[in-house]
Amino acid sequence: MTAPSPVAIITGGSGGLAPGIARVLRDEGYALVLVGRDEARLQRTADVLRDAAAAPVDAIPCDVTQAVSVGAMISAVLSRFGRIDLLVNAAASSNPIGGAIEEVDVDTLIGDLDTKVGGYLRCIRAVAPAMKQQGHGRIVNIGGLTGRSSDTLSGLRNVAVSHLTKVIADQLGPFGLTVNAVHPGITRTPHLEELFADMAREKGTDSQAIEADFISQIPTRRLSSPEDIGEVVAFLGGRSGGSINGESITVDGGYSRGIYL
Repeated sequence: MTAPSPVAIITGGSGGLAPGIARVLRDEGYALVLVGRDEARLQRTADVLRDAAAAPVDAIPCDVTQAVSVGAMISAVLSRFGRIDLLVNAAASSNPIGGAIEEVDVDTLIGDLDTKVGGYLRCIRAVAPAMKQQGHGRIVNIGGLTGRSSDTLSGLRNVAVSHLTKVIADQLGPFGLTVNAVHPGITRTPHLEELFADMAREKGTDSQAIEADFISQIPTRRLSSPEDIGEVVAFLGGRSGGSINGESITVDGGYSRGIYL
């Protein structure tokens, strides 16, 4: 008898890093559940992935800032598949919050935290009972390198993601679950292309020049791809990553120069 496919939930599933992560997990044989607020975009992403998938690819609209919505989504996944093996938390606002402190919109900053940090926590809280019952589960939280710099105030959400990851890893580890954070570096997404275009307009140059300047600062001399992030997620989600727990792992080609012990 063929073993059932492992089941992965990916929040923020319609854009950013999520489609690339989903492609890697699809090719690893996961049944996928893409989660997000924009139902039309979510379904389009699922349709593209489904064309090359051996296992199911589902799309479930969900607002991770609402506990009821998250609970209904987890219930739907369990009803459909009977298990959840991997939760990838990737839902986030794509607009960094910075500038002079006198001009910071605190309400917007708190909303940003509610989406990413609060959303991650709601999803973990909702999925933990089923994973505990299984005696197995993997949770991967997507953070970001702004948590290691003072460039933008919204980087504090990624510091919070690392802290949340460590706390929950301690709590869930005894039940056979692992919880880790992945911090992508400069990764080629539609948002990055828009950022390069905006920077080019400000500096009176072109996007290719901006991109080349960033690449020159990366030891591997290349931007990361969403699939690069997906490969690390797949490793942490699989058997090989079973002894990695509570860690924050950077995927940036060496762009961040800090030494972390």
